[in-house]
Amino acid sequence: MNNILLTRRFFWFFSTAIIIYACGFVIPFFESIGSYLLFVLLILVSIDLLLLLTSGGKPEFSRNFNERLNLGDENAVILSIRNNSRFSFNYELNEGFPDFQQEREKVFFGKLSSGEKTEIKYNLLPKKRGKFNFNDAFLFFRTFIGLIERRFIYDEKDTFHVYPSVLQMKKYELLVFQQQKTASGIKRIRRLGNAKEFEQIRNYVQGDELKTINWKATSRRMELMVNQYQEEKSQHVYCIVDKSRTMQLEFDGLNLLDYSINSSLVFANICLLKGDKFGLFTFSDKIGTQIPADSSSSQMKLVIDALYNQKTKFRDANYELLQSNIRQKIKTRSLLLLFSNFENEFAMRRALPYLQQINKKHLLIVVFFQNSELKKIAYSSPLSLNQLYTGIIAERMITMKARMARELKQYGIQTILTNPEELSAGVINKYLELKARGSF
Repeated sequence: MNNILLTRRFFWFFSTAIIIYACGFVIPFFESIGSYLLFVLLILVSIDLLLLLTSGGKPEFSRNFNERLNLGDENAVILSIRNNSRFSFNYELNEGFPDFQQEREKVFFGKLSSGEKTEIKYNLLPKKRGKFNFNDAFLFFRTFIGLIERRFIYDEKDTFHVYPSVLQMKKYELLVFQQQKTASGIKRIRRLGNAKEFEQIRNYVQGDELKTINWKATSRRMELMVNQYQEEKSQHVYCIVDKSRTMQLEFDGLNLLDYSINSSLVFANICLLKGDKFGLFTFSDKIGTQIPADSSSSQMKLVIDALYNQKTKFRDANYELLQSNIRQKIKTRSLLLLFSNFENEFAMRRALPYLQQINKKHLLIVVFFQNSELKKIAYSSPLSLNQLYTGIIAERMITMKARMARELKQYGIQTILTNPEELSAGVINKYLELKARGSF
């Protein structure tokens, strides 16, 4: 009987009857009405209890989901309930959401006939990587009377893993290798300059560079012909992910480290599909993961597993150690994409000598983040003196970030200053631009 509970309807009915009965001390007529209502309540509770206890077997409950969920994306979860009893019941389902899902007030309601099965679909939005469990689910069955309910507990502690977003990886893969790119921030970039690998001779089309015209073929065919080149492949590309304390800042529940991890996975996939060799470094106060650049079929799995397993205590970044390690480990000139975040100009200038050393041998691109929330504050109309001061400070911080980007460029270091939600598109555009120019 531990799973037989009284409902709100019962307490409303019971309270009403007691109040009316108590009024009988003043008006005797109400005492009779209150007694009658309490008697009716007793009869209805008895019928309700009998229907619940003799209804039949325990309802079936199951939870269907992908055991690998995507970080920062909505992942579908389907709950199934089957009524194995002989009667129709109204149900209330309290799903055992994982601890990171703050939706404890979300409850599912419905009605099930005898033998009927229903499915409930909702989306789970994980904001952290790692291994997680669902909690116990609670299912409450009520009859049409609804004075008491029967509770069923399902110890369904299903385990799942939150990985860097494969959905985003596939999305950007389609955008890059199909024609419809501009709607999602991926630019159409025509190849500039001379490529290193000759592919074929073809007819001239408007927009082709005059330098690519093949005059011998043109004289033979009596029409303009051009040489077409394909991109040089097997170039070395590395993502370097900073795991220091400046990367723990959160936007929409996702910290900058996880934005960088998602973007690194997207970028790795594009590089490998373009024929380049991709590698990965992570660091904070110490050097973390080191995956040499490779284009083998197993490289993508290595990268996904490495990004999934990244852990950090968010300590200060050691750029001297990073520069020394890159000098020892990366012997071939490579494109290095450094995901980091500088809090102020002093922090940037402290790292600058080491970034310059790295940039002498490699093509270094520093990716750091603009605070999108500061933009809203800076460019909104102030309604008070306090809001005016806050807006001025926010605008100064935005200007400081832009100044840091300009200063890095003055020292020959390329930069990407971006909002966290636009990170992947910005990184891919820069990579495609450099490929088109043959810059590395």
